[in-house]
Amino acid sequence: MGDSEGTVVSTPTTEEMAVGSLLSDFMGDKSYGIAAAVIIAIAVPLVFSSMFMGKKKGKQRGVPVKVGGEPGFTMRNVRSSKLVEVPWEGATTMAALFEQSCKKHSGLPFLGTRKLIARDFVSGSDGRKFEKLHLGEYQWETYGQIFERVCNFASGLIQLGHDPETRIAIFSDTRSEWLMAFEGCFRQNITVVTIYASLGDDALIHSLNETKVSTLICDSKLLKKVATVSSNLKTVKNVIYFENDNVEASTNISDWKVSSFSEVEKMGEKNPVHAKLPIKKDIAVIMYTSGSTGLPKGVMMTHGNVVATAAAVMTVIPGIGTTDVYLAYLPLAHIFELAAETVMMTAGMPIGYGSALTLTDTSNKVKKGTQGDASALKPTLMASVPAILDRVRDGVVKKVEEKGGLTTKLFNIAYNRRLMGIKGSWLGAWGLEKVLWDAIVFKKIRSLLGGKIRFMLCGGAPLAGDTQRFINVCMGAPIGQGYGLTETCAGAAFSEADDSSVGRVGPPLPCAYIKLVSWDEGGYLTSDKPMPRGEVVVGGFSVTAGYFNNEEKTNEVYKVDETGMRWFYTGDIGRFHPDGCLEIIDRKKDIVKLQHGEYISLGKVEAALASSKYVENVMLHADPFHSYCVALIVPARQVLEDWAKSAGISYKDFTELCGKKEAVSEVQQSLAKVAKESKLDKFETPAKIKLLPDPWTPESD
Repeated sequence: MGDSEGTVVSTPTTEEMAVGSLLSDFMGDKSYGIAAAVIIAIAVPLVFSSMFMGKKKGKQRGVPVKVGGEPGFTMRNVRSSKLVEVPWEGATTMAALFEQSCKKHSGLPFLGTRKLIARDFVSGSDGRKFEKLHLGEYQWETYGQIFERVCNFASGLIQLGHDPETRIAIFSDTRSEWLMAFEGCFRQNITVVTIYASLGDDALIHSLNETKVSTLICDSKLLKKVATVSSNLKTVKNVIYFENDNVEASTNISDWKVSSFSEVEKMGEKNPVHAKLPIKKDIAVIMYTSGSTGLPKGVMMTHGNVVATAAAVMTVIPGIGTTDVYLAYLPLAHIFELAAETVMMTAGMPIGYGSALTLTDTSNKVKKGTQGDASALKPTLMASVPAILDRVRDGVVKKVEEKGGLTTKLFNIAYNRRLMGIKGSWLGAWGLEKVLWDAIVFKKIRSLLGGKIRFMLCGGAPLAGDTQRFINVCMGAPIGQGYGLTETCAGAAFSEADDSSVGRVGPPLPCAYIKLVSWDEGGYLTSDKPMPRGEVVVGGFSVTAGYFNNEEKTNEVYKVDETGMRWFYTGDIGRFHPDGCLEIIDRKKDIVKLQHGEYISLGKVEAALASSKYVENVMLHADPFHSYCVALIVPARQVLEDWAKSAGISYKDFTELCGKKEAVSEVQQSLAKVAKESKLDKFETPAKIKLLPDPWTPESD
């Protein structure tokens, strides 16, 4: 065939014709019309791609800028020549932002929680009891109602003896009352100390004593844990607990005054007090990080820090507004979730609370036949961490492989076609084909998270490129991958919705500058070609005030330039792409110099080796007295046992299997293969490995 200009129309490929055959088998004889439509949907883009497809000009996302401080290569976001500090005039503090947003969106739904209908327990095969929840629909309170409750709670705190000189700690899982208590403290300019609900006893005691907390707010389920450490807490006088349905709170703790959240609200309602509002330089939060070693450090965040991050993220989430719905389930004690919920509140959207254990219809705590949080809420926006997205991907792939045959073939063809579209090719990008693939293949997968996700935020750790692509295709949503630290109030870099690349964290957020400073010892220089490289240093409105009660550590990693701007030295190594996007490529603490002078990046190598099917967890070790590295491997038990069975290897238990030289050899060969695929040098491939049968958990130290 040809048109009047003589352009040849490509005939369908074998793969394209297979689609029609598969659909015919899948849907029966009546499906020939749909099969033909799919072939046309695939063939038409071929015509237009041959006519129009050229190399697309890359969009500029960041621009170099000259600023003060240590010499280096500095980038800012192309959207704004001046750093963003507030979402709108007057919203300079968390208290002001909250009040103005509540008044602006007074009648709209704000915070939603699912009603607990029943709590059951089922017995496992080993006799253990497992809790299963029957949850109802979301029940909502408006922005106006929440503002009133927060004001009452704030007045109640005054009745307990609080003022701006005292501190309150929140020690609880994420829930609506967490955010209300948080905002209530700010109405009286009280600094909040946030602590992970999973923090160990020593770290909990350290955090509360160091900050001299006078009131501890916790979940009723954590009252027992608080009671066990009460004798070690020197300054706590009050405990406020969040009530839980059908859970009786144990309120006999030491000599402290113990009150429920609703009791404090009622105290304030009867005795209203005028607000004492903060200014932007006041410390809003002392956030304790989990810390990789030793006791946790408390990062001091000003009101201006948190507001600036929220204002900046608002500019990069496309079309964000009151019609969106956000599912909240990550820990609010972590800056990633806290910043995300502040963004959603600023936009005036509903925030529905859930948990990681009730997220989907098949989550561990969801009773069979009951909807998970995502199905009940149908969110449009959602934050996640790479570990959760990896599990979603692995779960879907496993289900597809189990079905095999036609289902697997159809999924793979659909996936590859949509992947071409996302990568910017005309193939697979056109509307008709996209609609058909979504209807036939991806609709069911998207229903796992409610079916309406249009944008996902991801942070907390690097996201693997294949996982990002998988979510792009199967969930039909772009991922904004954020880079930031507690010390930068999560506000450093953020990839944009129309950027289809992987492995990068985007340009600087509009509230911050990102500077690369040469690290001569590690061989990372801003003069490197084709991209400048160096230590990532963040400056601007999101950079926090330092570590609480730790001036030495603060002075080590925070610097103030001649203009008064604060800079935080992250210890991460990055490089800037020509379009202004940042890529994190290494970490200073991960660099080890070997015996013959080669530098090895432990983190980079561990990330590569983790792609082996045999690896559940890996720790690389290297030192300057050897010319090679070694690795400790926690193997994926099921995969290694399946291999042993197929290889005819006999063993009495998993510990013995991990010690077998055949098993060690098999895993080592797999590591050598993935090392080669990842283009690691010979000295980066572990010369020796040891298989450890027990997983690494907090319980096993």
